[in-house]
Amino acid sequence: MVLLAGCLIVSACGSVPAAPQEAPAVATGPMQLTETPPPARTPLPPPTRRAPSLTALPSLTPIPSLTPIPPLHDYVFPIQPPEAATFGEGVQGHGYPATDLFARAGTKFVAVTDGMVEFISATDDWNPNHNDPAERSGLAVAILGDDGLRYYGSHLSGLAAGLYYGLRVKPGDLLGFVGASGDARGKDAHLHFGISHPTTPDDWKTRRGEIDPYPYLLSWKKGHNRTPQFPTATP
Repeated sequence: MVLLAGCLIVSACGSVPAAPQEAPAVATGPMQLTETPPPARTPLPPPTRRAPSLTALPSLTPIPSLTPIPPLHDYVFPIQPPEAATFGEGVQGHGYPATDLFARAGTKFVAVTDGMVEFISATDDWNPNHNDPAERSGLAVAILGDDGLRYYGSHLSGLAAGLYYGLRVKPGDLLGFVGASGDARGKDAHLHFGISHPTTPDDWKTRRGEIDPYPYLLSWKKGHNRTPQFPTATP
């Protein structure tokens, strides 16, 4: 009964109020905000500029040569058929670079490369009593090749029909026929063949030959296209 009475007493009285708490203190003046200053920063040293090391640079690929490649030219042996001619090495008594190609009179003399007819001697005016060097060639033809060189053949027995100054020719075009005109009169028929730089029609010293044709004749006779080199000096 005592416990029950106790319970009844609590139930009748209600829940026991909690002990009162103290109210927080209220500031009575303006709030003072205090800021903490950031820590001082040590300034960084200025960057040091250094010249780039040349040894550290990568190696550069060399620029290819811009020298133009010379165009290719076709060449044929000046006497056709090639096996009809015989010739030797050296100046052969000329005293200057040239080659005599011996063949039967009437054998074809043709253009060795593309070019233009730029010299024609259509008459045989050589006089052994006068022996003018400019007339020793007898009947002769020269072409200016597209490769920049002059190709000359003399002592012909005749010229090709329709030949004229400025005529365009290609390798193998007929220019004349092997003979013994000029100071070759009375000698074995042959073609005096010379290679030189371009010159005037009256410049017979240059026309007769400046560079040795022999190695090029060998190449052309075999069907190769060896291009003659420009002379380094005029003899």
